[in-house]
Amino acid sequence: MRCPRCNHNNSRVIDSRQTDDGRAIRRRRECESCGFRFTTFERIEAAPLLVVKRNGDREEFSRDKILRGLIRSAEKRPVAMEQMEQIVDHVENRVRSMGENEVPTSQVGEFVMEDLMEVDEIAYIRFASVYRQFKDMSVFLKELQEIVDKAKSTDEE
Repeated sequence: MRCPRCNHNNSRVIDSRQTDDGRAIRRRRECESCGFRFTTFERIEAAPLLVVKRNGDREEFSRDKILRGLIRSAEKRPVAMEQMEQIVDHVENRVRSMGENEVPTSQVGEFVMEDLMEVDEIAYIRFASVYRQFKDMSVFLKELQEIVDKAKSTDEE
């Protein structure tokens, strides 16, 4: 590894540790020429994951887009940023575990809604109303009724 200070080509590893939940290795290195110590990270390079939008366009999977949607839907709701980030992590893991290079946005949205429903029903309704683009009030009311029915069945258990 090239030293960032003197540009010498050889360094030795002083310490290695797993980080980022085992998805990366952090290495402390020391330049053999000038003695400068620096840190490097080694990660698996994930193949780009594309989402296929409703109109057929393809774009790179964006954690930030999902998080922005969650933040908007959970505005003024008791949903912590950490919970939203966990949803994004879980959704990304589910999408990547499908083993496909391209995933429809509809599948990503369903994964988000499944997780969001467990965290906050109001945020779920807000997200679903934008994501599913309800055509009329009857479809929206049907969705609300399903949530009420699910809540009742959970309360009865």
